[in-house]
Amino acid sequence: MSYRKNKQNRNQLFINRRNKFRFLKTATVSLCLALGLTISTVHAEEEVKTIYHVYMDGTYLGKVNDEAVIQNIIDDKIAEESKEYENLDLTIGEDLNYVSEKVFSPSYDNEAVAKALESEISVMAEAIELKIGNEIVGYFHDQETADEVIQEYKSQYVDEEDLERLESEKDQEEEDLDESEVEERPEPSLQLGDTIISEVLLTEEITTSEGEIAPNDLLTKEEGLTLLEKGTLEEKVHQVSEGEVLGGIASKYELSMEKLLEINPSITEDTLIQIGQEINVMDYEPFVDVIVKEETLVEESINYETEVIESDDLYKGEEKVQQEGKDGKKEVHYVIETVNGFEEKKEKIEETVTEEPVNKVIIKGTKVIPSRGTGNLSWPAVGGYVSSKMGERWGKMHKGIDIARPSNRNILAADNGVIESAGYSGGYGNKIVINHNNGMKTIYAHLASMDVKVGQTVEKGKKIGVMGSTGNSTGIHLHFEVYENGALKDPLDYIR
Repeated sequence: MSYRKNKQNRNQLFINRRNKFRFLKTATVSLCLALGLTISTVHAEEEVKTIYHVYMDGTYLGKVNDEAVIQNIIDDKIAEESKEYENLDLTIGEDLNYVSEKVFSPSYDNEAVAKALESEISVMAEAIELKIGNEIVGYFHDQETADEVIQEYKSQYVDEEDLERLESEKDQEEEDLDESEVEERPEPSLQLGDTIISEVLLTEEITTSEGEIAPNDLLTKEEGLTLLEKGTLEEKVHQVSEGEVLGGIASKYELSMEKLLEINPSITEDTLIQIGQEINVMDYEPFVDVIVKEETLVEESINYETEVIESDDLYKGEEKVQQEGKDGKKEVHYVIETVNGFEEKKEKIEETVTEEPVNKVIIKGTKVIPSRGTGNLSWPAVGGYVSSKMGERWGKMHKGIDIARPSNRNILAADNGVIESAGYSGGYGNKIVINHNNGMKTIYAHLASMDVKVGQTVEKGKKIGVMGSTGNSTGIHLHFEVYENGALKDPLDYIR
């Protein structure tokens, strides 16, 4: 029979007994009046008593005769748990309700209700629930611990002093607003080399509220920080690189091979993966990102530019530095935005030139050296004299003239022309041959060193090497020969 029908039957019984009581009272009063005797009022044969129907989370457990039966179980349970969690505010996790009822013949079973309650009741700790966005991250003992976790998470990417300064500035701004102050607070001025944190933001809203949790599920500050650092596991895509295999990819993301294949149903352990192929993996993503905005004032160089001036005072291919370049300087104000310690954006706000750069100036020759000689040869040395003329010498033909004891040992081109050869040549030692492109060639032998290369156009009077004593030579001198249309000529007939 339902709880409601039982209650109706008991109420009808109570009414019947109440009517019977009224009848007896009337009869007794009449009798007393007739006899002239004073007698006591007759009481009901039974007393009305209160019982309590007990409900836990909407489920009916039974009846008890005293609320203390339930309260004692709750107190004992909390007292027992308090031995281990003495610093926590404990309560029961279930919703208990009592419905009282007054009855003449109470029936109840304290023991059965107590036994059911003891097996089902749980002890919870009053806690602070930390939620990031729409996701509950965990529960903490108090608000202070939850706040410290967030603060320390931020401080991984920004100094604690900067966080405290920003909080202080924020509190001051709110105080100013409360006092209706409208005067703008001056921005801190940046000095060269300074970096100032201007803002610290979180990508998700963080909220806290009161809640309940099993005591052993409460997070310490260290556990909460580790949880935030690790983040939540989310599915990602890995692009296969050269040399990678499935086992290595699974290990990289701390996945078992079974789990990797489970989230990639199209592949098996024997599948040959290709470079660039996309593989589903699981990796940790932060619950929330820390965005730090900082302003910095730095000095940067302004690179000088190179200015080229063409001049026919120099031959083509020749250059002369007229003015050395010097970098300038400027002060640049940047706003830099980092996300979890990595720079995402850098914006230039202002720059001031403090020292102008000095351009480098180069004079570049445009004058073209004629590759055809004039036919009039110049003296091929710097001073000196003819120590041996062309003709018979020591029983054989001396093909040119020898020039010795110059002012310095530079060897000069006798006329415009193109270097036909430049290298070592037996008894000539280091030898240079200039083709003057007019039927004439000149030869310079026994050089200590050569300053030209084959194919180079040289100008009359320009240095082509240094006098020496290489090859078959009796001392330092220049052996100089002249040919015209292939015929050997006496150089002294051509030197002007």
